[in-house]
Amino acid sequence: MSEDFKVYFPELTEDQRIKLGRLKDIYERWNSMINVISRRDMENFNTHHLLHSLSISKIINFLPGTRVLDVGTGGGFPGIPLAIIFPDVEFTLLDSIEKKIKVVTAVSDELKLTNVSPSRKRVEEEKNRYDFIVSRAVTSFPEFVKITRRTIHTGSKNELDNGIIYLKGGDLTEELSAFAGRVKIYDISRFFYDPFFETKKIVYLPV
Repeated sequence: MSEDFKVYFPELTEDQRIKLGRLKDIYERWNSMINVISRRDMENFNTHHLLHSLSISKIINFLPGTRVLDVGTGGGFPGIPLAIIFPDVEFTLLDSIEKKIKVVTAVSDELKLTNVSPSRKRVEEEKNRYDFIVSRAVTSFPEFVKITRRTIHTGSKNELDNGIIYLKGGDLTEELSAFAGRVKIYDISRFFYDPFFETKKIVYLPV
């Protein structure tokens, strides 16, 4: 995996590569105690979780001070990998399931990620506002927009206007029809060569 990092992310520091390289072992240990990742995904951890999460960095280089909310983070994706490569960006990792937030807290503590704030709640309970919402297909896109858009500041200090960055696969034509002309869709296969990404997309909606 370290070779993949060098090919796909040549700008990473040695410290960032080390932290990303440690993630699989850390998650294997925690997953044996608190199951948050399926066995199949664990076997393909670096592709299914790390690279998939980091694909977001291929469409935006978050500026220092940007506030990002990871909704339905599960075990910490895409939030934790992104927090490693954007150490000056504030990440709040939100999930309603206590055991998942326990793992997120443990992983971020072990890696000393001071820019990660775990939060156990439903997004409907979130009172703060953020520059970007990121997530990995926790529900249909229209429903996701409905429950999260109020938590996003308008405007932007980044190259993309504030909004939602959503990781999802398959044919999204019908699901995104209500947002025609407003969403931008990026094929992750443009960035990474593994067959896993052939149908994977990044959906960006400015708010």
